[in-house]
Amino acid sequence: MTTTDTISLFLKDEAATIRLGEDLALALKAGDCLALSGDLGAGKSSLARAILRAIADDEGLEVPSPTFTLVQSYDLRIPVSHFDLYRLGDASELTELGFDEALQNGICLVEWPEMAASELPAERIALTLAHEGSGRRATIEAAGQQARRIRRVFAIREFLDAAGYPEAKRRFLTGDASLRAYEAIYPDAAPRKILMDWRPHPEGPPVYDGKPYPRVAHLAQNAYPFVAIADALRERGFAAPEIYKVDYEQGILLIEDLGTEGVLDDAGRPIAERYRQSVACLAHLHSMPFPRDIPVSDTHTHHIPDFDRTAMKMEVQLVLDWHIAWKRGSAPSDAERKEYLAIWDALIDELAAAEKNLLLRDFHSPNIIWRPQEAGVRRVGLIDFQDAMIGPTAYDLASIVQDARVTIEPELFRQLMDDYLARRRAQDGFDEAGFMKAWAIMSAQRNCKLAGLWVRLLQRDGKPDYLRHMPRTLAYLNVALEHEALAPLRDWCARAGIGQSES
Repeated sequence: MTTTDTISLFLKDEAATIRLGEDLALALKAGDCLALSGDLGAGKSSLARAILRAIADDEGLEVPSPTFTLVQSYDLRIPVSHFDLYRLGDASELTELGFDEALQNGICLVEWPEMAASELPAERIALTLAHEGSGRRATIEAAGQQARRIRRVFAIREFLDAAGYPEAKRRFLTGDASLRAYEAIYPDAAPRKILMDWRPHPEGPPVYDGKPYPRVAHLAQNAYPFVAIADALRERGFAAPEIYKVDYEQGILLIEDLGTEGVLDDAGRPIAERYRQSVACLAHLHSMPFPRDIPVSDTHTHHIPDFDRTAMKMEVQLVLDWHIAWKRGSAPSDAERKEYLAIWDALIDELAAAEKNLLLRDFHSPNIIWRPQEAGVRRVGLIDFQDAMIGPTAYDLASIVQDARVTIEPELFRQLMDDYLARRRAQDGFDEAGFMKAWAIMSAQRNCKLAGLWVRLLQRDGKPDYLRHMPRTLAYLNVALEHEALAPLRDWCARAGIGQSES
């Protein structure tokens, strides 16, 4: 039996009611029913209006009362249906109003829920407003994930209070493919800031070499790596976010907003100048030594992990585990698997002499902020580097010149490679031939991983949209396979039917 969690809040004025609505807007997900109870004038409509305007990110959004229409629908980031059941004749009429469909596809805000309590989902969020002195008392009852989400947004509000921004406006910014979500924070008379919501999660079951996936892949499990890398990058003149306040235990960070411009145009195509500046920034980063151990606090030092054999092989194994059966309808044989992994062992051996330094890991369009008001490397804002490792520097160059989410045409690819190599040739001790071999190996490693990942996202996670990247990924892989050092892998891929673009 799920235990109901009860939260009680005193709202001293209308502004506090609006802030509660804005906070709840960040907690609500598709499938949630928020039942709003209270006497006439208790603030139900004010709260519903604040929630709708926050989800729309439009303080001027018209929110007419649904008293006579019974329901008003809004096509927002998450679809929202606002029900007022005061004039409902019978509870069964709720189905005729399209409640079930609205709840399946979005959020339902329900005023006067007692008029159809028997028809509302048992797992609903019940919020009651009552007059109390000169203000209001809000009592929220929820269970399970709904309660945890609400508790989380209130914890973030307390964090902002402690940071000196008790009345800051909060808006949803993004939730990436990882375990992190982001909010835009608008303090009064201060620049916008970014809040990173990085709640702790269990590591999960062992998946490779007796270890859970995050430990094998060296994925950051808390905020210490992000803060460490950000501080170290800024100290060396790069544009990484300043960290204003951190709660390491809860996983909440308030950081600098580097801007909103990216490196793609309105049609989603790469802007050559911005990519060229990004490659120049990368060449500068690769030219300087980077510490392995970075003090973060008096009690914690972050040790940057190695991009080691185990991590590399686990990632390239995604081709065996997902791609091949999807492509040809049958899983790889034991002999195919053994040969493929032996080839990768030999390729990883070839990386022993490769240049190694900090690799940001996902240096590509989603994680680059364009800052036209700045100069030099500071024009390139760096984010999402918490999983950084020490490994072949060529990996990050492969990430940007073969951007997984946007096609880099051959002419721009050659320009970016020439820009990077020209800058590195000017540095003493740069081994261009060794670097290019490492680039080919790292490009193949990354694209073999992605070729399997796109299929896993489709088949295991029900996310078919990523499959549109497959033709590009395989085209990038073909480029890497042209290097003579990858002849064994090229032959294996040809026999396995990998490397040709699928439609």
